[in-house]
Amino acid sequence: MENKSRKMPQQSSAIYGIAVMGALVYFIQHATSFWGGVLGVFKAFLWPAVVIYKLLEYLKM
Repeated sequence: MENKSRKMPQQSSAIYGIAVMGALVYFIQHATSFWGGVLGVFKAFLWPAVVIYKLLEYLKM
């Protein structure tokens, strides 16, 4: 049986991880309440998807 799953290059994973960690620090530092910090955690994990979406939209792909 052949494994058809694709593996993400480790370099991309490292860059994504560093970006998420940076976003976590940024959003948590700028939170004014506990729930603002919780929202910041969600934003930190979702912002890369929004950036890619906007980039593809800009490039009309």
